[in-house]
Formats: sequence, C-alpha cells, structure tokens
Amino acid sequence: MFLQMEWYSLDDGLGASMDDPSHSSDSSQSKASTTNNISEHEFSCHCCYDILVNPTTLTCGHNFCRHCLALWWESSHKNECPECREKWEGFPKINILLRDATDKLFGDVVQWRRTEIQANPKISRSLLAFQRYGDNLGRSRTNQHKGAGFFFSGVLTALTCVAVMVMVYHWSSGVVEQHDLLISKPVSHWTPEEVVSWLEHLGPWAQLYREPFQQENVNGRLLLMLGEEELLKPPYSIENQAHRRAVLAELDRVKALGVKPPRNLWEYKAANAGKSLFLLYALKRSPRLTLFYLYLFDYSETFLPFLHTCCPAIMHIDQSLESSFLKSQLEPSWRQWAEFLVKYLLLPYQLIAEFAWDWLAVHYWTSRFIIVNAMLLSVLEGCALWRLWTRARIRTLPRKMWNHLWKMLSQGFAFALLWPFVPQFVCNCFFYWALYFSPIINIDMVVQQLMHPETQAL
Repeated sequence: MFLQMEWYSLDDGLGASMDDPSHSSDSSQSKASTTNNISEHEFSCHCCYDILVNPTTLTCGHNFCRHCLALWWESSHKNECPECREKWEGFPKINILLRDATDKLFGDVVQWRRTEIQANPKISRSLLAFQRYGDNLGRSRTNQHKGAGFFFSGVLTALTCVAVMVMVYHWSSGVVEQHDLLISKPVSHWTPEEVVSWLEHLGPWAQLYREPFQQENVNGRLLLMLGEEELLKPPYSIENQAHRRAVLAELDRVKALGVKPPRNLWEYKAANAGKSLFLLYALKRSPRLTLFYLYLFDYSETFLPFLHTCCPAIMHIDQSLESSFLKSQLEPSWRQWAEFLVKYLLLPYQLIAEFAWDWLAVHYWTSRFIIVNAMLLSVLEGCALWRLWTRARIRTLPRKMWNHLWKMLSQGFAFALLWPFVPQFVCNCFFYWALYFSPIINIDMVVQQLMHPETQAL
C-alpha cells in the first residue's frame, strides 16, 4: 500500500508539472541562468589560457589541452604537471565528460581551434610522439610479468662475464708468446734465426735475400751495423732499389724502437697495452676527437698508417713490392686528404671499418666484430642527429658538443692517472669486453632506437 501511494504521488507530481506551463517556464529560466553564469575562464587551459581542446586531466586534478600537455612533455622531458609540478601516474587520458561539455558550450571556438591545431605540423608531431610514449609505457607495464626472463638474462650475462674473465686469463698468460717474442726482446739480443724471421716478415720478396743472411750468421748486433753500402755489396747484393729502401726503412724503425715493431693487433696490444685500450674506447665514444688526437701527437707512428690504409694512394708497379711501413710513411696526396676529410666529418666509423677490413686476412673474426660494431655505431649516431633535427634542437648542438668534449677530456685524464695502478688482468678484461661484446650491446641499443625513438630522447 505504501509503494502504491508513493507511485501515485510521483505520477501526480509529473502530471502537474506537465500540465502547468508556469512550472515549465520556471525550469527553463533556471537552466538559462545556470548557463549564463558559466564563464570561459572555468573551461580554459592553464597553459594557453584558451578554451580546452581535448581536455586531459592529470592525477593532481588540473586540466590542460592535450596538445599543450604534449608540447610541455616534449620540451621538459618530465612527467609532471605544468602548474603544480606534481608527477602524474600512468599515462594521462582525455576527460570525456569535460570534452563533451566544452564542445556543447563553446562548439564554434573548439572547432576553430581544432582546425588550427591540425594545420600545425609541430603540434601534430608532438601529439604523435606523446601517444607513442603512452603506447610504449603500456607495453612496458604489460611485460612486467616477464621478470623471470630478465632474471635469467642477468644470470646469463654474469656467467658470460665469468667465462670471459677465464678466457682472458688464459689469453693473457700465453697469447704474446704465441705471436712473436721479438716485439719485447731487444734487437741486440736477437739470434740469427730471429733475424731471418724478422726479414721474412717484410714481405714475400724478402725470401730472395734469406740465404745470404743465413750464411753470414747475422745476429741482432750485426744487423744494427748494416747500412746501405753493406746491403749493396756482396754477400747481400740487394741491387733492387725498392727492396733496399724497404729493408733500410724497417731497420731504421727497429733501431728507433729497440725491438721489432708490431705487425698485427695482438702484437700492438702487447707492445702498447694502455694505448690500445685507450684507442679502443676512445674511437668508439668519439672517433673524430681521437683521430684528431692521433694527428697531433702520434702522426708518423699511428695516424699516417691509418690514413694510408683507409684512403690508399695509387701505387706504381715498381713500388708494389716495398714494405707496408715504407708506403705508410709517405706524405698523403691531396686526393687522399680530401677523401679522408669527407669520411672524417660525415662517416668516421666507416674509417674504422675500412681499417679493420684491411686486416681481414690476419684477424678473421675480430675484424668482423669491429666492422659490425662500426656499422651499429653509425646507425646510433644517425639516430641522434635525426632526433636533433626533427625536434628542432640544433641550437643545443654546441652545448652538447662542449659537454661531450669535457666528458672525453676528463675521462682521458682519469685514465692517464689510474692506468699505472690498474692490474694487467683487469685491462685485458676491459679490452676484450669492448672488442667482442660491444656489438651485442649496440644491437640492443639500435633496436630500441628504431622501435622506440621517442622514449630514447627522455
């Protein structure tokens, strides 16, 4: 009975309101007065101070135009409110209720602003980057349950490091002796067999003069006494001028160094442990600065051979039998300098790849690791330059270059100070890690750059 009475009373009330015109006019007047009391300021963005377009509400409660929030995120690289600086959680979404209200109350203004926003390419790129950031954030959250896989990856990495350390220990104990002891043995202590071995390393043409050296039983001390007149006369009789120049050039180099000069990567590492480690990391981090450093402080020993290898000159037929060292000490032609400068400015890692390609017959797998790593580093450098260009941050390039220069100088200074105190085993670990495992790390970085370019900019 009570429910029937309530229903009848409600029905009577509705009927009375529909039959009474004064009641209807009163309600419409109240709605109009409510609409008139709403101002544009209550529906304005706190960034552009205009009517909200696609209003987005943050966890702190403040509302902003979505494109204003995207521009703020892209410029500041911070997930925080532009007004109160409180960090938002998750990815901000459009407030549908507030959007419908602004569309109904300020339809003409909102439509005009949307047309203006769509015509601006910079705003479109920012919105696209902001949305991709949200998609990547959502994917990363859905992949959080794969923590066991990440744990397994960490365990595998740790086991790999242990294996590398064991391998380096064995290499460091015997790799130098397996290549050539002459890189550390003084030339005055060379035996006749070692002198003949040194002569054979000059090239296939040196086999023509092996027998006279063996007959004269030339040891290290006699080798240091040889000059152009002795080589021209019997029993040596090196009448070919190119051959004689090559032998004298190598002999002068041996006299200057006191030992046999290194002829491959491992011998160079054994003879210049600190320098090889420095060049390995420096060429990877900043090839242009490193090559400039070699030009200033190591011109004849390292820079000239590097330039002649990467930008070879056209050699005559009569010069093809001379030693590689003699050819690498010639002053480069203007064509070589032009080719080198173009590659130095635009493709510095290509120079490293070409240098490694020249050693392919000597270091089969190592050269391939270096070539792949150079290609990956070129891609990473290209992605960094593309981000600077597309995000209109070219004006920040001088500041970034100065920061990079200061970082390289400080790291080089710290390396020079700490090098005498670092054990050789630790240096070998760093060397082989940078040589063989850097490509694996750079592959992951390239994949992240190509798949998620916006998140890498944060």
